[in-house]
Amino acid sequence: MKFTELPLSEEVLAGIAKAGYTDCTPVQETVLPVSLSAKDVMVQSKTGSGKTAVYLITILEKYSRNKAGAALIVSPTRELAVQIEEDARVLSAGFPDYRIGCFYGGVGYKEQNEELSSGLNLYVGTPGRLLDFAKSNKIDFRCFDTIVLDEADRMFDMGFYPDVQSMFAQMRSVKERQTMLFSATLSTKVRNLAWQYMNEPEEIAVHPEEITVKQITQELFHVTKTEKFGLLLSILKKINPDSCLIFTNTKDMAVEVAKRLVMNGYKAEYLMGDMPQLKRLKTLERMKEGKLPYLVATDVAARGLQIDDLELVVNYDIPEDYESYVHRIGRTARAGKSGKAITLACEEYIYGLEPIENFIQMKIPVIWPDEAGLESVEDKSSGYHYHSRRPSSKRVERSGERRKSDKQRSAKGPARSVQKKNEEKEYEKLSSMTLEERMAYYRNQFGGDAKENDKTARKQQNAPRYSQKKAHDSQKKKPQPSKPQSEAVKKIPPRPQEGQNAEYKSARKGLFARIKAKIFGEK
Repeated sequence: MKFTELPLSEEVLAGIAKAGYTDCTPVQETVLPVSLSAKDVMVQSKTGSGKTAVYLITILEKYSRNKAGAALIVSPTRELAVQIEEDARVLSAGFPDYRIGCFYGGVGYKEQNEELSSGLNLYVGTPGRLLDFAKSNKIDFRCFDTIVLDEADRMFDMGFYPDVQSMFAQMRSVKERQTMLFSATLSTKVRNLAWQYMNEPEEIAVHPEEITVKQITQELFHVTKTEKFGLLLSILKKINPDSCLIFTNTKDMAVEVAKRLVMNGYKAEYLMGDMPQLKRLKTLERMKEGKLPYLVATDVAARGLQIDDLELVVNYDIPEDYESYVHRIGRTARAGKSGKAITLACEEYIYGLEPIENFIQMKIPVIWPDEAGLESVEDKSSGYHYHSRRPSSKRVERSGERRKSDKQRSAKGPARSVQKKNEEKEYEKLSSMTLEERMAYYRNQFGGDAKENDKTARKQQNAPRYSQKKAHDSQKKKPQPSKPQSEAVKKIPPRPQEGQNAEYKSARKGLFARIKAKIFGEK
């Protein structure tokens, strides 16, 4: 079917012509007749099928008929929101006064506040930033007569399900608005949301069994982790693509691969989630304009990133989520075009291969370097490894505790050394005493009189602190002094001289007998 066969206004057809569309894709041919009749739709369609044009054309056609109302498109990522805004500006070329705004986090509020104050017909944004503006009363969800949820499954996987529910709770009733939901998979959460917040939506599945795009040539290379980058250089030398998107599983690996490509003469940059938003947008813009042929990215770019005529996608790491594989390779062969996807399978991520092949219902063809005719390439970055200097929160916590304990040890060190020296002096002093001298020393230090004297001294020392106590404290029972030392203890014989061991043992035996009788009352 051609777009001219649909009941569309001249202004909408003008925008379609500017975008270069002539024939409808299967999802456009199936969904547009239903959505143009103002019915709610719940569409399951694969990535790169042209579903963005479906809801944009529906929104623009409704505007051409009523010349009023506002529409809201919610996307899971900033990249997808920006891409939707760009497509909307092209398709709305037939409406010079049509105003579009895009709202997402990671940037300041000033420019977005100015867009809101100017009045808009189409709002595109991510859930977090949209709710921020709603809390400050700068966006009223009741003003929207058309709502679109794009990549709903991805949105819920990212934890936005409560945010989406919060937005729908603030909207007008389901019969007063049109709601369109698009998702690659219709999971339980997606269906629950549709049943709760949509008006008897018509469920449409367009080729759901075709998970991957048929035009993509898929290849798999088995390689060790240490030889992986060298194999990547050989592949890039043979194919020499005009544009290539390389996916890694971690941020550190994305930085490392990009830096090593630069060391080997390739013009490459990296893209990840925690980069400043303006830098991310500039990097994507350079890639789309053809100024940046090689981009290394994490899965943050797997959805919503649309690059015309992307020639090659390389899975440097096998994705840990089997659905991510479909979204990664879906960046090429968009809108019915052909493309190529190469996966490097190393020992670290090989366990993710089987779930991927089960999900796509096919075995990825295995290619061996010798059969592919790959040449060995000198790696000028050999030995380079990137390690992030940003410690994790646990590392920071542990290092902070370690620094604290070090300080405590250093603070207690001098006190411990003084205490140890005093103990050594005390031991030397006692070892030089006779038994009688030692016992006298013990009585003087630990006897009842010594304890009472020590308490009195402490009380006198702390007298100012107790001067303001209440009257009843003075009536408290004073501690009783300890019982005086037994006379048996005072009669300890002196240390025996040589030849007097028998006499000493006999005296000690008698002493212990008297102590036992004193304690247990034995005779």
